[in-house]
Amino acid sequence: MKSLFSKPATAMYPVIKNDFFPNTRGNIQLDTNLCIFCGICSKRCPTGAIEVNKSDLKWEIDRTRCIVCNFCVEVCPKKCLTTQQQYTAPMTDIAGRIATSYKRDVNLGRS
Repeated sequence: MKSLFSKPATAMYPVIKNDFFPNTRGNIQLDTNLCIFCGICSKRCPTGAIEVNKSDLKWEIDRTRCIVCNFCVEVCPKKCLTTQQQYTAPMTDIAGRIATSYKRDVNLGRS
């Protein structure tokens, strides 16, 4: 009877966004304009979630393996990695678990 007259215990996410706690890390974001693809972030990642390919100027993160420990953000020499206070979008397909970023380099003819 009490539950009929009180507000619901759950929120209608994603319609109603959750409030983040001050220390919430969210997910890792890369600024490809600053990245030099040195690979230090992938070497320090304890779960092996990050892969860097310097020859292809490609940076990948497996969102299902990343524990958002922030080691990659701390060791990045160019400070191009940041944590965003937002949750990763829900995945309906396992292929969507890997986020890939390419650096656009006009001088090398790569895109």
